[in-house]
Amino acid sequence: MFKARVHVTLKPSILDPKGKASLGALRNLGYDAIKNVRIGKMIELDIDAATEEEAVKAAELAAQKLLANEVMEDFEIQIMEGVS
Repeated sequence: MFKARVHVTLKPSILDPKGKASLGALRNLGYDAIKNVRIGKMIELDIDAATEEEAVKAAELAAQKLLANEVMEDFEIQIMEGVS
């Protein structure tokens, strides 16, 4: 059993209104050192696979087919072993 974390973020060319709003709120709270905010999402998948390669393939297919809109978003997969 493997746990996959799929990190989905907007492509750099896509405007991020949530990120802009969060940056404004952070500046209002006095966090002036923060210069940019981009909002994304993290999805955890428990994958029953024999090998890490199989788990990566399953996570990639899930991200490509459903979890990320590849026109607007990028995704990165992190696999952890030995999840029960």
